[in-house]
Amino acid sequence: MSYLDNIRTFVRVYELGSMSAAGRDLRISPAVTSSRISQLEEHLSVRLFQRTTRSLTPTEQGQAFYSGACEILESVESAEAQVVNITEYPKGSLYVAAPLGVGRRLIAPQVPNFLQEYPEVKIRLRLTDRNVDLTTEGLDLAFFLGQPEDSNLRIRKIADVDRVLCAAPSYIAARGNPANGDTLVSERHECLNLRFPGATEFQWPLMTPDGPKKFPVSGRYESDDGDVLTDWALAGNGIAMKPVFEVSEHIKSGALVPVAVETPPDSIQMACLFTHRKWQDPKTRLFMEFVIERISKVVRDSTLRAQLPR
Repeated sequence: MSYLDNIRTFVRVYELGSMSAAGRDLRISPAVTSSRISQLEEHLSVRLFQRTTRSLTPTEQGQAFYSGACEILESVESAEAQVVNITEYPKGSLYVAAPLGVGRRLIAPQVPNFLQEYPEVKIRLRLTDRNVDLTTEGLDLAFFLGQPEDSNLRIRKIADVDRVLCAAPSYIAARGNPANGDTLVSERHECLNLRFPGATEFQWPLMTPDGPKKFPVSGRYESDDGDVLTDWALAGNGIAMKPVFEVSEHIKSGALVPVAVETPPDSIQMACLFTHRKWQDPKTRLFMEFVIERISKVVRDSTLRAQLPR
């Protein structure tokens, strides 16, 4: 087992590009991480990484060993999964990613309930609004909003999530309540934008009488954290386009008010990404089904609570 631990450590160091990051990910000390890599190098009689005080770079031998190491770990996981299928006692670590809003409000609350039912499973939840790569980041599942870029992955749709344009009463008092997307643009309303990697402009997809249309909005505020946009909107700094489940309580309380209601935002897909191989793992299937059943209800209920104009 120690040799497998060394291989697992090597794979995470390779993928994360850092001994300390891999150690945190595996919950081991930097000293243990370094020791495992050294043991593996001694066993193979090669250097797997070039180390300096500021960088860690895989050697040619390290690059060659990485693909084989991944295959070894996949074979072990597949064998373990077959045993788990028979015993019906799932165990092991499950690496899950989700956007910040989805993760905090929908996924994280379900984790304790799942672990109570399956105590031998460990959930490693990573929350980020950036696009993630399941393969290179060692993830089992990734929840997301929108359309995935990688068509080679399997997708399990969860729901079509309603969105809303909303602002604080103080913003509306100062700037007015735009009736529709055209007014939003012509009056140059302060739009709070979620910045995705590689984005060069912001266009909000709104539903018009002629069908969906993208409106080129502008604004001085942008962030890669959706909750920051909500906080800015609550403070009266601008208009945010948010999934209803993230702001339903604020709308119900009156802290945020729907705007541009003649052209509401198009709904957005919430789904889960996984590889075919990961679907063979019982704990992956169990967690996905467990969470999807519960968050679908939360999304529906939040839309009803918000009582948006139609």
